[in-house]
Amino acid sequence: MIYFEELHSSIEVDLLGSYMWTELFDLHSHSTNSDGQHSVDEVAQLMKASKVRFWSLTDHDTISGWEGAKTAAEAKGLVFIPGVELTCTPGLKADPDVMKKHQRERASDSWHLLAYFPDIDFQSEQHLQFKSWLAPLGEGRIPRMVTMVNKLGELGMPIDLDAVLARAGDSVGRPHLADEMVKQGYVESRQEAFDKWIGDGKPVHITRIKPSIVEACEAVHAAGGITSLAHPLYYCVNTDELVRFCLDSGVDAIECFHRSHKDSYRFQLWSAAKDTSLGITCGSDFHGTMYNQSPGRMAVPASTLPQQLKKALNALGA
Repeated sequence: MIYFEELHSSIEVDLLGSYMWTELFDLHSHSTNSDGQHSVDEVAQLMKASKVRFWSLTDHDTISGWEGAKTAAEAKGLVFIPGVELTCTPGLKADPDVMKKHQRERASDSWHLLAYFPDIDFQSEQHLQFKSWLAPLGEGRIPRMVTMVNKLGELGMPIDLDAVLARAGDSVGRPHLADEMVKQGYVESRQEAFDKWIGDGKPVHITRIKPSIVEACEAVHAAGGITSLAHPLYYCVNTDELVRFCLDSGVDAIECFHRSHKDSYRFQLWSAAKDTSLGITCGSDFHGTMYNQSPGRMAVPASTLPQQLKKALNALGA
């Protein structure tokens, strides 16, 4: 459950306590189809062990894990919600004051939009339409990786592109490159690779073409899905401005309850969003046990979930 040690106002605690909370949802997780450690089946098993009931696999810019996840979820008594994490261009400029407040050295150079399709029929026209729209985003990762590998070679750190691609499933990314750099002895950890070489604004970083938040929302809505802005902390913008941007851009919800968010920030986001038309989502952003992460255990007020997700909850009488 959410804890209250950082909330100093009795009003805040009373408000939190007046809502029915649930830990049955984990709407943000990754498998080996993108940059996760575990296979789809293993992620499903770990979700089950953490008492998650409603699970969404949200690999980066790929939906290739959907069918396997649905099968694994059904076998384990989970309700699978097809999802994906879309890499988009920043919606707003980072605020230096917010960056300082949250002790972040820099803001992410991309914004991530979670998309959910609780009612989609596999191989339907909507499914195939969205899959077609998504394909270039995943394919764009390969040329970017080729360029980054070439740049590392020019800097005296030759990397075998095939070895990097072998680490990935259907969506290669910088974590796969970082892991190969560790293997070759160029850095001691994935974090060092990002901090020195491949992180945002570092010598080897290459920005790839991405949709805007508005464009991504339009594509998701056309396929019958809903959207939630992932881990807002990473973008370092004022909360009220963030909420207004989401409302103006067609975003349906905000991931207020993310493992990176302190309780005080969760409350701040939730307070700003709950009285608007925006829904609230939660996610562990689970990538693997090797990163000392655990799935589930993400409390969210059930009444503020997006309507399409609340229907799933109500249907099971949970």
